[in-house]
Amino acid sequence: MSTPRAPKVAGIDSTVPPPPHTAAPTAAHTAAPFGAPLPPPASAVALQDRLAGWVSDLTLLHELTESLIRTASLDGALREVLRAGAALVGARRGMAVLEPADGQGPALTVGLGLAHAELGTIETVPRSVTSYGRILDGLDPLPEGALPRPVAHPDLRSEEDLDPRHREVAARLGYAASYALPLVTEEAGKLGAVVWLYDEPAEPTERQRHLIGLYGRFATEHLARLLEVERARARVATVAEELLPSRLPRVPGVQLAARHRTGPRGGGDWYDALPLPDGALGLAVGSVSGSGPSALAAMGRLRASLRAYAVMEGEDPVAVLSDLELLLRLTEPARSATALFAFCEPAARRIVLAGAGHTPPLVIGEHRTEYVETSLSAPLGMLSCWEAPSVELSPAPGETVLLYTDGLLRRTGDAMDRAFARLHAAAASVPRADRADPGAVADHVLRTVLPEGLDTGGADGEDVVLLAARFE
Repeated sequence: MSTPRAPKVAGIDSTVPPPPHTAAPTAAHTAAPFGAPLPPPASAVALQDRLAGWVSDLTLLHELTESLIRTASLDGALREVLRAGAALVGARRGMAVLEPADGQGPALTVGLGLAHAELGTIETVPRSVTSYGRILDGLDPLPEGALPRPVAHPDLRSEEDLDPRHREVAARLGYAASYALPLVTEEAGKLGAVVWLYDEPAEPTERQRHLIGLYGRFATEHLARLLEVERARARVATVAEELLPSRLPRVPGVQLAARHRTGPRGGGDWYDALPLPDGALGLAVGSVSGSGPSALAAMGRLRASLRAYAVMEGEDPVAVLSDLELLLRLTEPARSATALFAFCEPAARRIVLAGAGHTPPLVIGEHRTEYVETSLSAPLGMLSCWEAPSVELSPAPGETVLLYTDGLLRRTGDAMDRAFARLHAAAASVPRADRADPGAVADHVLRTVLPEGLDTGGADGEDVVLLAARFE
């Protein structure tokens, strides 16, 4: 007769050891007085206690994984893994190292309760003698095909074979034990390692090891998804940068600067500056509808076409945009775009510009900060025939004309009227010392309109383009 197996409840493997806070069952109950309800047997009490522990652990894991799912960046996810893992293993500090085994990056190191200098101090210890280095570099002997295992140092002070440099850093930073968990699964491969540091000699209990192992597998899969998204964003950003000018031309009488922020999904915002005959200069900004590779390809075609039209008839911005409208309507009828083209004569400080559904330029100077009153027009591709009158302006010496795309306004999350007011206030607050440098003007506007957090764009962030021209 086979030995009876412990029961399984709700799909939970009963062989998992009970949680550390669960007390051992007491001796068998004594007989109850006559008429009183019989207490449950000791085995039933133990099972109920064990079930309560499992429910508590599952609830905790659910809460921690829910928090992890809400992270949208590798940095944020690693910090959440550190925080959650510290709660699971009972540590106060730690560090996470992202280093994908395929060598394609990105590489990232973040800390919990450790300053940047303290992380640097830990990294002075040779990797081969650290627990995370043993995991990342595969220094521990393993059976073929086996995944790396956690590495525990329950008492660094008493380990005789501990490298002296490791012992010195541990004493300097005040940690006495560590527990390292590999971020690895068969599907995702090896992505990195997390190390939690204890102030006193300690190590996770068997139950804590089980819970952090479950959480670590889920965290690795989440990090693998974020890693693919991050790499895709990097590829899109590279393509977008290659489609834009590699350098701005040098034209007497005007200084140029450009800033470009590619959104997570890769939009079709662009800019251009090209020298024209007789010392003239053509400036353009635009935005193609949609996102991703198709929008980038359309942006490249549109920008190349505008350059050709600008060379042939740049002195008439209306004609340039009219030709661009016809081209877009014939070749890509399902797509729309906005564009602004300015024909500049720096020697005369004269600008003639026309816009098609685009945001108005902003003039920034010592005595004024104001939007250029351009005529209203629908975007390219939205009308059967586009034509709007051009506008002429004469910037004063030292004034900067700022061209930009509406992504700058949309990233603020404000309504358009408030976003325009925000941009105007940012331009008006440019320090006097920075007004002689169009790059400094553009940087100030970006920092002010899009403070930290908004400048990254988030999951739905749009492209941002600024093109600043300062006339001497």
